[in-house]
Amino acid sequence: MKKKTEISLVAAIAKNNVLGKDNKLIWHLPADLKMFKNLTSGNTILMGRKTFDSIGKALPNRENVVITRDVNFKQQGCLVYNSIESALESLKLSDKIFIVGGAQIYNECLSIADKLYITHLDLEVEGDVFFPKIDSNVWRLTQNTEGVIDEKNLIPYRFSIYERSN
Repeated sequence: MKKKTEISLVAAIAKNNVLGKDNKLIWHLPADLKMFKNLTSGNTILMGRKTFDSIGKALPNRENVVITRDVNFKQQGCLVYNSIESALESLKLSDKIFIVGGAQIYNECLSIADKLYITHLDLEVEGDVFFPKIDSNVWRLTQNTEGVIDEKNLIPYRFSIYERSN
């Protein structure tokens, strides 16, 4: 019998839960991009259309899934669905699905997620999209690794993994 597909949310967030502004990331943190690539390569990533637009292309070595209400949206290298439910039903044979944004998709998927992979940035910025509050009654911090600050990674950060506690 196949085990349940593991669903994880992956995000980089500021102290005030900001994800970005004007459909763009506000910061540049190569260590986070490297972690994201290592974590998601060889797996399925699921995102909203606005997040796909901000990335601009299907990411290599991943099954790219885009959720959009636009029934005419097509993109080379992507599977396109009009709802999260229909996407998850089609992807039920995947071992791992990583939800990679944006805010609306995170909000809709938080209740079904098994893990959160969060890069916490030690800064507060103005933004227009936010990650949902991580409720300590629901999520247990299982790993917390301080990031290395260097000439390429100038913002203090830490990689955290949360697992559903119930």
